[in-house]
Amino acid sequence: MAFLSQGRLAGFALFVAAASTISCVCIAQEKPGEKGGEAKSAATAPSTVAVPDSTTEGTVTVGGQPIAYRAVAGTITIGATDAQDATLAFDGSLLPDSGVKPPTDPAEAPATARIFYVAYFKKDTTDETHRPVMFIYNGGPGSATMWLHMGTFGPKRIVLPDADHQEGAPYTIVSNQYSLLDASDLVFIDAPGTGFSRTFGKDRAKAFYGIDADGQAFNHFIRKFLTKYGRWNSPKYLFGESYGTPRSAVLSADLQGVDLNGIILLSQILSFDNSIDEPTRNPGVDQAYALALPTYAATAWHFHKLPNPPPALQPLLDEVEKYALGDYMDALLQGSELSDTAKQAVAEKLHGYTGLPVDYLMRANLRVNGGDFSKELKLDEGTTIGRLDTRYQGPDVNPLSESAEYDPQSDAITSGWLAAINEYLRQDLKYGLQETYFPNGRQGGDFSWDMHHHAPGFGPGFGGDWSGPNVMPDLAYRMKMNPKMKVMLAGGYFDLATPFFEGEYEMHHLPMPNSLQSNISYHYYEAGHMIYVKEDVLKQFHADMENFVHATENGQ
Repeated sequence: MAFLSQGRLAGFALFVAAASTISCVCIAQEKPGEKGGEAKSAATAPSTVAVPDSTTEGTVTVGGQPIAYRAVAGTITIGATDAQDATLAFDGSLLPDSGVKPPTDPAEAPATARIFYVAYFKKDTTDETHRPVMFIYNGGPGSATMWLHMGTFGPKRIVLPDADHQEGAPYTIVSNQYSLLDASDLVFIDAPGTGFSRTFGKDRAKAFYGIDADGQAFNHFIRKFLTKYGRWNSPKYLFGESYGTPRSAVLSADLQGVDLNGIILLSQILSFDNSIDEPTRNPGVDQAYALALPTYAATAWHFHKLPNPPPALQPLLDEVEKYALGDYMDALLQGSELSDTAKQAVAEKLHGYTGLPVDYLMRANLRVNGGDFSKELKLDEGTTIGRLDTRYQGPDVNPLSESAEYDPQSDAITSGWLAAINEYLRQDLKYGLQETYFPNGRQGGDFSWDMHHHAPGFGPGFGGDWSGPNVMPDLAYRMKMNPKMKVMLAGGYFDLATPFFEGEYEMHHLPMPNSLQSNISYHYYEAGHMIYVKEDVLKQFHADMENFVHATENGQ
């Protein structure tokens, strides 16, 4: 699902000193620094015996046309390194010609990951080997892909009230008329340690939990999947949401020798210094405040908090974006040299765009982070608004707190999604009857995340030692290596986890020739981080995705 904020990443390596579709909602609510220890006993170690793959069949109607499909729910085992991965069969056993002997002590076995996936293949196609295939995953880091699986393009989806909290079960699961099976085969992947995916062996957390280790894990999985199903010559796509967007950037660079037809980035963050969650931890780097301003304006407009609200949202956003990177950014860059008169003028302008009181903006030194905005906008009503989707709201937990204590959207949708994925996998796909589905990686007991990153063309530690991780060079590298590859950026106007203007800013600052900018398309919707919770947006998103695939599947 969503992106784990810098504050909530405090327990991870980078943000000890100093994240949508949170690793998932559950992780977002855990306390900073909270993590389990390495599982050491047989009682807590996961079984190394994989559940057999399950193949089922079904039909979904999209655009009035029935689509028959075959679904495979199963696992592929990968190694932590290229050399080790090459010795493993799909089920994790050593290949006969590997030349490797199993260790006498299982505790000393090299780290492996058993990756769970659900693949949907359209039946009755003239040439399956040339049909597009899309690899889809959520982010976190540490989130299972139940959000995209049950919310976007699979053959079934959950229906919940938009921007509201359903009382409880039973939840509605319907045939998905917006499934993308009309345009592409689909592979939903649970990251190591999430969903039904499990990790094994010595130093398994270090082997799979980190920006670069995670990219390699998905790299190994995709190569093995292409081999297992004979799809090497299919048009190939990556689709990542939230932390899945930096994963896609890293993964695209790792997939040497595999040209991608396209990458879809939903709710993007590539440079973590742009996060509005806790920029106060990084004084002197002020652009996060400017990049979040259009989202503040959209939210205030939605709740009728603007002193002079325009009738339509888009003209307001155009005006605010220009101000954000112009006069507002100029004021922030002046720091203490900004005069009191100029500061007052900026505060009054921000009041007009955000609805926040002028005196509050002055006391905040013109700098309001996302959690403080969520708390302050409707403080007079005793209401906190959402982080993932600011259209959601709920009662303040502590009226005296400075910042939001929880995310109303997370609490509104988590129970429904978790119920839906558990019922669907077992009843429809006939998989995992006795397995535990982990919506987030921390439930496995050994989750920690290495935020250091080695970008292509830079020395070790780039974007991890001196600042927040930055994978913009990775995406730019792949776009330069494959100048025909297309990128689709999608986002919601009401997303404070990864503000839409932040994603646009990053795209326009990719270190690559300007001529490649024409390979990027932009799609924004009146929704939040998970744009697909709103059905009319999902309908439009499907149409945009279908057009993107059809425009790129022939490698043009």
